[in-house]
Amino acid sequence: MKAYVIDQFGEPTVFQRIDIAKPEVQPGQILIRVAATSVNPVDYKIRSGAVADIAPEFPAVLHGDVAGIVEAVGENVSNFQPGDEVYACAGGVKGLSGALAEYMLADANLVAKKPQSLTMAETAALPLVSITAWEGLIDRAKVYPGQSVLVYGGTGGVGHIAIQLAKWAGARVYTTASGPEKAAIAQQLGADEVIDYRQQSVEEYVNQHTNGKGFDVVFDTIGNDHLQTAFKAAALNGVVVSLVSLSQQDLTLLHAKGLTLHLVFMLIPMLHNIGRGYHGEILSKLAHLVDSGTVRPLIDAEPFRFADVALAHQRAESGQAIGKVVLTR
Repeated sequence: MKAYVIDQFGEPTVFQRIDIAKPEVQPGQILIRVAATSVNPVDYKIRSGAVADIAPEFPAVLHGDVAGIVEAVGENVSNFQPGDEVYACAGGVKGLSGALAEYMLADANLVAKKPQSLTMAETAALPLVSITAWEGLIDRAKVYPGQSVLVYGGTGGVGHIAIQLAKWAGARVYTTASGPEKAAIAQQLGADEVIDYRQQSVEEYVNQHTNGKGFDVVFDTIGNDHLQTAFKAAALNGVVVSLVSLSQQDLTLLHAKGLTLHLVFMLIPMLHNIGRGYHGEILSKLAHLVDSGTVRPLIDAEPFRFADVALAHQRAESGQAIGKVVLTR
């Protein structure tokens, strides 16, 4: 089969189109005929070598997100059959081949039936970011009606799903965005208030929107030094959820305000083969939310084919994309 692979770390141009063996389905697995995938930050970090410890072996087929059609089903798999339209975040990391190929072998536990109301391209935007937002807001922060939730980066991959899930959970949702275009999109996604972080300091928007009390939950999709602003923005005994914390931090505010800090790393089930079935369950629940009109993906305006994977990575890394960068095969 044809695949787009890397045999060394480097710039987006490192991708090559080659022929590799079509995977043979094993017990507990399904073979997916790939229709679409999307770019997540972990994909270009693996490609560049920034997180080489979780990269697949060379020649490496990258990308975890997949939407496609079941081609074959292994033994002990009863909930899927050939012809089913499915989606998942199921590979592109150490030990698991990815979606930048004609076929992708996936652990059936990681897979769910795709939302009926979306195209394959739209569906491919959802898995990693939705699982991440779900684990952060629903599982860790346990958002409930009436809470105030601040989401960093409301038009980003995880951020745009987080707005919608927090709203579904009954929270009053605030988000940060830069400029009127992104602000309008965030409001369309359900944000009650949009904060231009370039125009207001943390202290200013905390005073304006919470009378100085802070937000019950701060969902930090940016991480590292932004953790300090999250600590400042959180209310006493509040909850901070972060996705990126590869840094040393001063925990003084965490202690002084009695905050709870959760760190979400959604690749753990794939990397360590634990709890994979829960990811399939989240995606099944999400498909119902999508088909009921509660959640929708935000897709960047620039479409790509698999042959344009280098350009797609450049677009995703540029910071210019609004929503997810998607590729179709």
